[in-house]
Order: sequence, then structure tokens, then C-alpha cells
Amino acid sequence: MRLNKLAYILLLLVSIQGFSQKNLYSSLTIPDSLRQAANAVIRLNETNISIESQRELTIIQKRIVTVLNEKGNFAVEAYSGYDKYFKIKKIEAKVYDKTGNEIKKFRKKDFVDHSAVDGGTLYSDSRVLFMNYTPIAYPYTVEFLCEVETSSTASIPSWRPLNYYYVSVVKDVYSLKDNANLGLRFKEKNLDKFNVQKTNTPTSLNYTLENTKLIKPEVLSPSFAEFTPQVLVAVENFHFYGVDGKAKNWLEFGNWINNSLLAGRDIVTEETKEHIIKITSGIEDPIERAKKVFEYVQNNTRYISVQVGIGGVQPIPALEVDQLKYGDCKGLTNYTQSLLKLADVSSYYTIVQAGSQNRVDLEEDFASLAQGNHIILAIPDDDDILWLDCTSQIHPFNFIGDFTDNRNVLVIKPDSSEIVKTKIYPDSLNYQSTLADIKLNSDGSIEAKIERGTKGTQYDSRFPLERQADKDIIEYYKEHWGYVNNLEVAKYSFDNDKSKIEFKEFINIQANNYASLNGDRLLFKPNAFNKNTFIPDRYRNRKRSLDIQRGYLDEDSFTFIIPEGYQIEALPNNVSIKNKFGEYKFEMITNEKTISYHRKLLIKNGKYPSNEYNEYRDFRKKIAKGDNLKIVLKSVK
Repeated sequence: MRLNKLAYILLLLVSIQGFSQKNLYSSLTIPDSLRQAANAVIRLNETNISIESQRELTIIQKRIVTVLNEKGNFAVEAYSGYDKYFKIKKIEAKVYDKTGNEIKKFRKKDFVDHSAVDGGTLYSDSRVLFMNYTPIAYPYTVEFLCEVETSSTASIPSWRPLNYYYVSVVKDVYSLKDNANLGLRFKEKNLDKFNVQKTNTPTSLNYTLENTKLIKPEVLSPSFAEFTPQVLVAVENFHFYGVDGKAKNWLEFGNWINNSLLAGRDIVTEETKEHIIKITSGIEDPIERAKKVFEYVQNNTRYISVQVGIGGVQPIPALEVDQLKYGDCKGLTNYTQSLLKLADVSSYYTIVQAGSQNRVDLEEDFASLAQGNHIILAIPDDDDILWLDCTSQIHPFNFIGDFTDNRNVLVIKPDSSEIVKTKIYPDSLNYQSTLADIKLNSDGSIEAKIERGTKGTQYDSRFPLERQADKDIIEYYKEHWGYVNNLEVAKYSFDNDKSKIEFKEFINIQANNYASLNGDRLLFKPNAFNKNTFIPDRYRNRKRSLDIQRGYLDEDSFTFIIPEGYQIEALPNNVSIKNKFGEYKFEMITNEKTISYHRKLLIKNGKYPSNEYNEYRDFRKKIAKGDNLKIVLKSVK
């Protein structure tokens, strides 16, 4: 009887465990609170990191994700990069239908093996294994298992349990053990705002996040990383791609990078050396010599993209770039720095977290190689710093645009590496000026000559036009001024002044039915070529602060020639609004033959509390309303 009872209990436990496990694979067991509005639900994300020595680190990941619709496919993340220092010991995946029945299995041989590089052979051993699966129905669940071993302990995965909007999390677990006692360091961010449980010791970290509802995006809110939980992790004694290191702050990291990763990689061919000396000789100003070198690099190399995390921050030798004429951001930056040395110009290798959508700073008080995804070059100029992105073949000298502007970066100098801020483009210098002479005809059509000039970050969005095909340029203007009915581009030309960093466009256009006919009246909008109708979304309960990352200034001056036989019947009143968010005003000056419309729009960058969001939204509504006002002309024939 006792044996039978024991067998029954064991059978019951096995059944319960099996049922509990299947609960993670079935979409039917997801709580409504986590399913509602979600594109995907992370059922379990478990990361176990074990550091056995300075040159031995193991990462085991188990990830179960239920994808509820097509928009959630990205959350599966069934892939892993590898190279000669990063070995995949095990990788597999299983796919389940909505009730938790297995429908497909992927072993290591079934994963697609693809280069991590978009071109070139410099990183031929840098590759990615990924699961290539096309869903046959939604929802479905993927269980992904991966175990990797690496000799690199310099870039330990951080814990970021929340990474996407519209993705709920049932459970995320992060566990790290520093069995080699290498000097564990970590920095916690935003944990108090979420239900995070932790149990840490001097040599271990353990974090758990459970039952967390999805986060919905809010327009003009801070970057996702600014308000979600994360733990940055590093060890003081580490190994990186064949090189040991020791560092606990940015100064020490900079010295290690300079002495261990960059030293000896600045040799180029004698032919190139002689050419650089020749093209810079006789130029006294070091900045002018730097321009010559930068132009040489732009004209003689090309950029290849290498996935983040492959190759770390160590560049390939300048000699290889010199011979092959291509490289990634690390290789091209090191190559440019090497050529600048030949021209007797000081410059510094610089690590940055690049991105146009949201600026991300390197943490001033926490040094780690896990931060940063791009390399640029800093050139000292008295008390100023000039910045070069050596991957761009088209950007002007000392122009980095919104990809790397206004953020903390690590400038690597001998014995004095430091965190500094990259170039800030002030609101008023992110400038656009639009001038137009417009002939308004009695049938409602217009003929216009337009001159538009841009500077600062607005230059960054305009100057690539000159490299596009004719049909793409014409299509761009038709879409850009889509509110102008039946617009046709008759002629265009560009002037890209790289020394002033100013781009000018000269466009002649024609458009039928710009003005609407209503009996003996013509109605039209005076803001013909810079209408701004953006009104941010309305929220009943705005949660996050208002973050206007970049400001700008637009000034417009349009002159309309009134068609013969018409006179002004009604004009909008002049408008002038000025507040903490910026300034908007327009005025009209008229005579019998012309109407001159002068407009100014200044939007200031800044961060504001969530309770001021509605005030900003009201400001944008007034701008949109003002830009839609109409003039009425009446026939006097």
C-alpha cells in the first residue's frame, strides 16, 4: 500500500510538472492582463552567466515567447552571433501552436548560418546563426535554447528585461556568478519603478521580473532605456579578444584600449605615407591638413557594416584598410587617425552610442565595453573639439549630424581618457529658410520659384538629395509638398556648400487647383511650402515626461502675385505666440498687386514634466491651425 501511494504521488508530480511546462507553450494560459493589446508575450526569459576564470565565460539562455500577431515576430530573438572567440556549444528551438502542441523543431544544423557583415572579407569569421521560420498561423510560441562559451569577459551581457513596446513579460530571470572573483561591478537603473526582486552577493547577481504589463509608446517621450529597468555589469579583471585587461573606470579603460588594442595598428604603405605628406605639405593650419586627410579617406575607402558586438572596439590594422580600401567604423577611424599622424595632426579614437531617433549617453560613473556601438574621431582645436565620422563618404568635415550629436562619449587619450559631450546643434542653428515667388492665376493654378536653404541637423536631412536619381528627387518633392494639388516639378538644382555646411535647393514648380474657385472668389492658403500640421497624440493620462530632443528654426517668406481682376476680400489676422516651447508667428504685408507672407516657427529642445504635455499639444494645435488659414480674393470684373 505504501509503495502504491508513493508511486501515485510521483506520477501526480510528473503530471503536474508536465502540465505546468505546457502552460508556457499554450497561448490559452496567458493572463488577460498580459495579453490585452500585446503583440507578443515573453513567457520566460532566463539568462545564466557563469564566470569561471578571466578567460572563461559561459552564457546559457532559455527563452519562451508567444507571438500573438505579425507585429510580434521580432520578439522571438532566436539567434546568436559567433566568431573564433565566441563559440556556440548548443542551439535549438521548438515551435508550438496556440494550444501548446509542438509543430516544428530546429536543431543546430537547421539554423541559417549567415555572415554578420554586409560586405568584404575582413570579418569572414564573424557570423550569425538564426532561426528562419515563417508562421503558418497566430498565435504561436517559440522555445529557444542557446549555450555559448567565450574567452572574452570584457563585455558581459546586461540585464534588460523590457526591450520593446507592446510586449508583456510573465517572467525574466538574470543570474550571474563570478566564480573567479574578478571584481564584480554593476549599476542598477529604474528598478524601483518595477516589481524587481533581487538577491545579490559580492560575487553574484540575481534579478527577477514577473507579471509586467506591456508598455505603450507615448509620442515625444524619453528613450526606452531611460525609464525601463536595467543592470549594467562588468568585472575589473577581464580578457578581450586575446588580450588581458584591468580597469574599473573610464580613465583606466581608455589607457587599456590605447595601449593594448590600438598600439601598433597605425602602419600604412610607403606609397600612402608619401601621398599624405605631399598633399598636406605647405599647409600651416593643422585643421586644413586634417580636411585634406579626411577628403582622401572619403574618396579612397568605403564603409562595411559589422554587427554590434562583433570585433568589439579593436580595429583591424590600418595597413589592411590601406590595401583593401574598406573597413568598418573601427577600421576606418583608426586608418584616418593613422594618416592624421603622418600629417602631424592630433586626433583621438572615440567610443559613442550612435542613433538618430534617441540619444543615449555613456554612463559617466560606470565604465564597460558593453556600452557604445560606434567609433568616431575627435580632433582638438584649441578649447574646442572637431568631430569626424570616418564611415561617411558624403558628410562635410566636422559635421556629425543627429547620428552622434549631443551625447556623452569616451575620448581615448594617452593617460587622460575622459567622458565628453559631442557637438550640440543649438535650436536656432538647425535652420531652414524658404523663399518663394508665386504667381497665382485666375484659374487657381500657381507657378512658383522656390529657394530653400538648410543648416545644422536640417542640413543633414536635405543634402543627400543631390546624390539621388532624377525620378526619386521629383517624387520626393511631390510627397514633401503633397498638400499642393497636382504639383509638377519643372526644374531643380542644388548647391551644397560643404565649407559653410549649408545646402540650397532651387525648385521651379507648377500646380493646378492650388486655389479653390467659389463663384467669383479664389480661396488659398498663404503657407504654400512649409505647412506644419503635426499635432501630438492626445492622452487621457500621460505617464512620461515630454522630451523634445532637437529644436529647430524655420523662417519663410512667400510673395503671391494677385491675378489681374482680383482684389483682397479677407485676410487672416496676424498671429504671434511665444512660450517656453518656442515661438510661432506670421504676418502679411499687402498692396494692390502682391501679398507677402512672413512666417517664423521656433521649436525649443528640452524636457518637461508630463503635466505640461497638454500645454505643448495646444501650442502645436495653434501652429497647425495657423498654417491652414486661408486668404479670400474677390473678382472685381
